[in-house]
Amino acid sequence: MTTNHNGNVSTTKTIVVKLGTSVLTGGTIHLDRAHMVELVRQCAELKKQGHSVVIVSSGAMAAGREHLDYPELPKSMASRQLLAAVGQSQLIQAWESLFSIYGMKIGQMLLTRADLEDRERFLNARDTINALVENDIIPVVNENDAVATSEIKVGDNDNLSALVGILCGADKLLLLTDQPGLFTADPRNNPDAELIREVRTIDATLRKIAGGSGTTLGTGGMATKLQAADIARRAGIEVIIAAGSARNVIADSVGEQPPGTRFLPLEEALENRKRWILAGPMASGDIIIDDGAVRAVVERGSSLLAKGVTEVSGHFGRGEVARVRNQEGKLIAKGIVSYSSVDLAKITGKHSKDIGTILGYEYGAEVMHRDDLVVIQE
Repeated sequence: MTTNHNGNVSTTKTIVVKLGTSVLTGGTIHLDRAHMVELVRQCAELKKQGHSVVIVSSGAMAAGREHLDYPELPKSMASRQLLAAVGQSQLIQAWESLFSIYGMKIGQMLLTRADLEDRERFLNARDTINALVENDIIPVVNENDAVATSEIKVGDNDNLSALVGILCGADKLLLLTDQPGLFTADPRNNPDAELIREVRTIDATLRKIAGGSGTTLGTGGMATKLQAADIARRAGIEVIIAAGSARNVIADSVGEQPPGTRFLPLEEALENRKRWILAGPMASGDIIIDDGAVRAVVERGSSLLAKGVTEVSGHFGRGEVARVRNQEGKLIAKGIVSYSSVDLAKITGKHSKDIGTILGYEYGAEVMHRDDLVVIQE
């Protein structure tokens, strides 16, 4: 018996499986359907054990290129959206036919960041994905590249999969890639690189090790996988980075010795509202705070007060999300502000009791209430 991060005792798990373009193509320029059916077989095995499976699938543009016989197109957003529009239907048809071999139904969900930023749309997306899971239908999720602009794109399916994990209350997130996991150095040019089996803390050293992107086929490399792992584990989700070509990698992910690199979830998982703050809204600006305020927010779990604010940058309205940084510019927290950037600039460094006098009105003593604030610092 295990206790998941929602507090429910259960022996079964909800597992999000993110499949990168390099995994689905096997490094070629077309979908490797033989390998895709093997991945589906493993998902079917998990389903037989009583687990729930959610797929986050890349590969729409690769499928579009293949279907159009690899056309010469300008390197533009419109071309990418064209390929995604053509390829998404091809990709979902491929998944539908392969899952039907094992008698399983799928449901397609196309998301953009705009679907996650708005609280009501976030809850609607959560209800949809949970309804699919509860009705024994496997959600197949991808970013809606055919309509997404740069402003509303998540940008890569690694981070999208972490957000999907938060949506469906996942227990595990499996990031499948063309690498066996995270190494102590780049294994492509360092023969002494060793696989890191378990990660408890994501720090600057680990981010440096992750480096840049991997293949040219996809949009995500190890660095984006590390970002995704950091988001997911803060929501109480265990993350595994492993090779999509490894034998039985999906089925083995629920075992005591999972393959690849395992990221342990934080013990104090975030409640639902804070998960949305972490997952959804893009921050509109920065609030710089002094060392005393850093200690209060990080160590004592206090709300952020105007007295501790030293500087405001960017533009944000009341109720929007802003980043909180220390004097050196290091990210400390992210949260919903009670005052706009214009108002906050006027009350920076002031006592809470003086806010009403300075502004002529006040929305409470806190610039950012602790219930609306997520600490990011390790």
